[in-house]
Amino acid sequence: MADPQYILPNDIGVASLDCREAFGLLSPTERLYAHHLSRAAWYGGLVVLLQTSPEAPHIYALLSRLFRAQDPGELQECALKEGFTEEEYQEKLERLVLGSRAAREHPEEIGQLWQVCGNLMFSLEPQQRHLGLGSEGTTTYFSENCTLEDAKLAQSFLDSQNLSAYNTRLFKGMDADGQPCFEVRLASILREEAAPDSDMTPKLKSYDFEGCRFRVTRGDYSPLLQKVVEHLEKAKAYAASSHQEQMLSQYVESFTQGSIEAHKKGSRHWIQDKGPIVESYIGFIESYRDPFGSRGEFEGFVAVVNKSMSAKFERLVESAEQLLKELPWPSAFEKDKFLTPDFTSLDVLTFAGSGIPAGINIPNYDDLRQQEGFKNVSLGNVLAVAYATQREKLTFLEEEDKDLYIRWKGPSFEVQVGLHELLGHGSGKLFIQDEKGAFNFDQSTVTNPETGEQIRSWYRSGETWDSKFSTIASSYEECRAESVGLYLCLHPRVLEIFGLDGPEAEDVVYVNWLNMVRAGLLGLEFYTPETCSWRQAHMQARFVILRVLLEAGEGLVTVVPTTGSDGRPDARVRLDRHKIRSVGQPALERFLRRLQVLKSTGDVAAGRALYQGYSAVTDAAPENFLALRETVLLRKEARKLIVQPNTCLEGSQVHLREYDASAAGLIRSFSERFPEDGPELEEVLTGLAKADAHFWRSPKEVPALQA
Repeated sequence: MADPQYILPNDIGVASLDCREAFGLLSPTERLYAHHLSRAAWYGGLVVLLQTSPEAPHIYALLSRLFRAQDPGELQECALKEGFTEEEYQEKLERLVLGSRAAREHPEEIGQLWQVCGNLMFSLEPQQRHLGLGSEGTTTYFSENCTLEDAKLAQSFLDSQNLSAYNTRLFKGMDADGQPCFEVRLASILREEAAPDSDMTPKLKSYDFEGCRFRVTRGDYSPLLQKVVEHLEKAKAYAASSHQEQMLSQYVESFTQGSIEAHKKGSRHWIQDKGPIVESYIGFIESYRDPFGSRGEFEGFVAVVNKSMSAKFERLVESAEQLLKELPWPSAFEKDKFLTPDFTSLDVLTFAGSGIPAGINIPNYDDLRQQEGFKNVSLGNVLAVAYATQREKLTFLEEEDKDLYIRWKGPSFEVQVGLHELLGHGSGKLFIQDEKGAFNFDQSTVTNPETGEQIRSWYRSGETWDSKFSTIASSYEECRAESVGLYLCLHPRVLEIFGLDGPEAEDVVYVNWLNMVRAGLLGLEFYTPETCSWRQAHMQARFVILRVLLEAGEGLVTVVPTTGSDGRPDARVRLDRHKIRSVGQPALERFLRRLQVLKSTGDVAAGRALYQGYSAVTDAAPENFLALRETVLLRKEARKLIVQPNTCLEGSQVHLREYDASAAGLIRSFSERFPEDGPELEEVLTGLAKADAHFWRSPKEVPALQA
């Protein structure tokens, strides 16, 4: 029987992202600005297919071709006439594809596409089930023959040349003498063309490094980035400020040349663009899905400010400097100056990438965050649909907790997201020695609060949080931010800012902590016992927090196996609300201080030992987490699919096109996203995938598609 971890139900939930009201309040110029930024984001989002697995671009091309020829309703009608039952229509994909109009009109091309991706998309071979490096899983950030040691060596090389990994991929080969050689390929429009005024041109060459040859090239995803840049250029005509114009110009430079420095310059203008009506960000941003934790997945979002909710977050920002003093580490471990950020609640119009988060704290560049600041956003319309829960589908809670949980989960999550983004990701200092040997802390007076000794480790020039902590960096930082949220939600000023007091405030605190410990249990779905690895940064972080609170003892948290009313294994998570402050807060205080001290000092060895220790999933009593994981898989609820609208330019007017909250609505939204160049994009994606197919053994040759 197939592992239930890898099975999705046919009745998976689908929700529609509502931004009609926010879009309706935009002026014609703001709509044009939002439209072209959205187009840039959607074209760039296709890059994610080339960053995921060898077959992903072919799957997209196959489905795109299928639904361009017949929309879902027409395809279903034809299938039922051909003798399909309703259930078979959802399950018999090969028969459906090969019997479709697209296959009848282009039998060879559809047949070849199915041959390339049909088996792979359903494969449950261990290496093909999840993301991972080498034999541990699938990724296209690295060629299949790259190992963890290769990734570490490449990171050392990049650090030595002051090159960021964010917009790179790594491909390993052998030279004529049988020695390893590596291609570091930058994402850019330009390939071999020289650009004398670019900071990248001198770096495009071969290097000898620690007995290996490295060659820095560029041109990855070139035709897709060309589409991105075309719309960024068009958006500039409708920019509301000089900061927006300069931001977009630097993004164009970054995607044209392959320069992360240009993207940083654009991000500086983005940080300084305070309170825009239309907010956006685009580029190679989050490193969660790189098995090594350094390369950024392409992401682009466009959103509109929700003024009423933003007012609460603005009050939180006004209190931030005082609240930072409440965090459990010495002032020397906090930034020298708190750079007051924007913090807005946004209604998302477009979010292109592999998923849609509830909140964001960006940019991720350490030097900018320390010196220039950052922005926080809470995505209000995402929160409204993605985290809604039906009582009958609430797992692992006591009956008496369920009504309270449903009533207060929304408000508690707003508090947690606000604290997580602003004071979690926005707090803490990295101790750095720059290229001139100068330190950003006083070596003679600053001591480690854990040991009382002087600081013995720090970040050297060229090193970053991601490059030093690599595979644990993302999850460790999410754990730190989640812990800050839990810790500070106990502060009366925070609850007051969000309009909470008395018993209701205590209920929100309780539900926030209860939600975290429940999430820690649910996180076991994303642990792979065969490789002893975690596949999702946030879920690993929440499991670690669960472990910390269980370790606190005194009955604060318990996880008890039970038998459900259906006779199958079940479990209950219990949190003693009367011990949150007396037992939970001190435990979290100790843990948070250790997390921050190890992060500030760049102590990788101790940081890994701490974090991996709490991340371990065993069958040790009393929790027996490996056995509980089977229960979690048995009771899991699939994550909702989110249907997003499209913007359409008709003459000089931009209109919003919305879709039903259904599988058919989701398909139509994608089919209508690229109405004029769908066939061209299919050809581009499969062509790019085919050009690199030799780096992975699995995909077979596929011919270029015909329009």
